[in-house]
Order: sequence, then structure tokens, then C-alpha cells
Amino acid sequence: MNSNSNETVKLSSELDLDRPNLEDYLPSGSSIQEPRGKLRLRDLLDISPTLTEAAGAIIDDSFTRCFKSNPPEPWNWNVYLFPIWCCGVVIRYFILFPVRVLILTIGWIIFLSSYIPVHFLLKGHDKLRKKMERSLVELICSFFVASWTGVVKYHGPRPSIRPKQVFVANHTSMIDFIILEQMTAFAVIMQKHPGWVGLLQSTILESVGCIWFNRSESKDREVVARKLRDHVQGAENNPLLIFPEGTCVNNHYTVMFKKGAFELGCTVCPVAIKYNKIAVDAFWNSRKQSFTMHLLQLMTSWAVVCDVWYLEPQNIKPGETAIAFAERVRDIISVRAGLKKVPWDGYLKYSRPSPKHREQKQQSFSESMLRRLEEK
Repeated sequence: MNSNSNETVKLSSELDLDRPNLEDYLPSGSSIQEPRGKLRLRDLLDISPTLTEAAGAIIDDSFTRCFKSNPPEPWNWNVYLFPIWCCGVVIRYFILFPVRVLILTIGWIIFLSSYIPVHFLLKGHDKLRKKMERSLVELICSFFVASWTGVVKYHGPRPSIRPKQVFVANHTSMIDFIILEQMTAFAVIMQKHPGWVGLLQSTILESVGCIWFNRSESKDREVVARKLRDHVQGAENNPLLIFPEGTCVNNHYTVMFKKGAFELGCTVCPVAIKYNKIAVDAFWNSRKQSFTMHLLQLMTSWAVVCDVWYLEPQNIKPGETAIAFAERVRDIISVRAGLKKVPWDGYLKYSRPSPKHREQKQQSFSESMLRRLEEK
């Protein structure tokens, strides 16, 4: 009971720290004041914390900021810089982009001409087939990274195949998986996608043990949980990679980690990914942009620059809950990648608040109104 109350107090304090002060947004030297005898804004906001939260959200919404792409400041604003910018556009779209398309095409030709024979002709030699398929998946991911002129610096020891371990990383885009996969063929837990991405998921990526789920299907959670437990027990299975935020965040923040990866009773290996936005913003907003258009954006940029840190493995401490363990790992990743923690559930991006949450807010509002009326 005490641990639950402590977690509630901690969450409340985090929300208070993240909530903006309305006075900070007023002109210097002014304050929120009205003539006596009239209703003042401060009196209205004092009626309920709900109204204060609403006003704060209008001014500075910390939840929406996690999923917004911040466009770079324009620099081609005068007659001296505009010609340089035009030259850059010509180089990126008419020189670099065709070369990158050619690189990716060559990569797919090499991959498919090798993968298809290996997959169908070595069915009786599972160990050799899995090893070759793993190497081929790493190869095609390397071609993808080359097609963006990826400049990726890896820090720490390369992951190895061991039983009872799971890797967790912050999530900015689906290219996180490609960047990590070119070094080690992970089995990833990922949302099932439509189109050509879904075709790759159900064919090529299943060969490395990837697990798919549908966010809208509640039954998928039980199936995925069972598959996770079975996978981490296998000594020959590829390392398991999970993005516990459950959604893409803009690489400035980390949202709450889902506890599923921390309930498996195995070692958790944190991975921190930080993108340098000087060349391109790697954040993928799936609501506004298809993954195909996202790839085109990367292929027409100068380069994708990022750092990847393989951090020290962590184990759950005696008496530590799965939620507290998840928060501790999130702290480690956030500090290493220089990201700000926010106490939000990333799934709220896809769904409305639960009826229970709304009822709690309504009850809080009605109680504060009643207290205010009694004081009058």
C-alpha cells in the first residue's frame, strides 16, 4: 500500500513540475488582476485543479509536444544564402537521391537472389538456414542505412545470443529497428503494418523470430505475452528487442515504458538512441506520413546521424515491482540519450482517456465546486 501511495505522489510531483506557470506567459511587470468586485481569473482557476490543468494544457501541452516534429529554422532568407540552398536541393534530389535508389536496388537484388534459395533449399538444415538468414537480414538493413548515408556510431559491446535476456530501447521511428538490426539480427516486437511493410513482416522478418501484434486487438496481448516468455527461454533464438514506449516519440522525450518487458524474469539490456537533427529529423509521425514517404524524406536528406549506446544490463531488485523496474531503466536510457522524462502513457496517442479516468476528474471537479460554494 505504501509503495502505491509513493508512486502516486511521485507521479503527481512529476506532473506538477511539468505543468507551466500561467504567470510566466504574461508580459513583464503585469499580473493576473481584475478590479475589486469582479470575478478574477485567479479565482476562477482556484475553483478546481482541473481548470488549472486545462488552462496549462492550452498554453503548453507537454503530451502533444512528445509527438510533434520540430521543423528547423529557415536559413535561406536572403539573396546570399538562397543560391546556396538551391544548390543543396539540386545535389540532394538529382545526385544523391538517384545514387541512393541505385544502392538500395542493388541491395534488394543481392538479398533476394540469396535469401530465396537459402529459405527454400535449406529447410532440412534449420541451424545453418537460420544463421544465413540472420546474416542476410543484417545485410539488407545495412543497405537501407547506406541509402540514407547513415552515420551511426555504436558505443558499448555488440549484443550476443544468450538465453533469458531482452533488449529495450527508446523509439523514434521504424528506422530504429533497421539501425539496430544491421549490427545484430534482433527478433523485434512490433505493430503489424499494412502494405509492403506488412508483407516484409509476414515473410522475411518472421525468419528471425519477430513477433507481431495488433494494437486494437485485446486478445493479441495474451498471445504476445506467451510468445515473449517462450522466446527468451530459447538458447538459440535471436536476441529479443522491445520498444516499451509502444509508439514513436520525437527524440526529445521518453514516455512511460510498458511493464511487459520487465515481467519476464530475465536480464534487461537498455539501448539508448539519439539522433542528431542537424541533417534531418528522423522522427516518424505515422498519423501524418506513411513509412514510404518517411523513407523518401530520409533518402533526400544529407544524412541520418545518430548515436547508439548499449548500456549495462539490469536485473530487477528484491522487492522491486515491474513498474518501478521499468522506470529505473527509463531513467538510465533518458540520461544517456539526453531525453526528458514525461509521465504520459504513449497509447493515449491512439485512444481516448478511459471512462474511469474521466469519472475521477469529474468527481474531483464536483468536490472542489461544492467546497467553493460552501465557503461562499
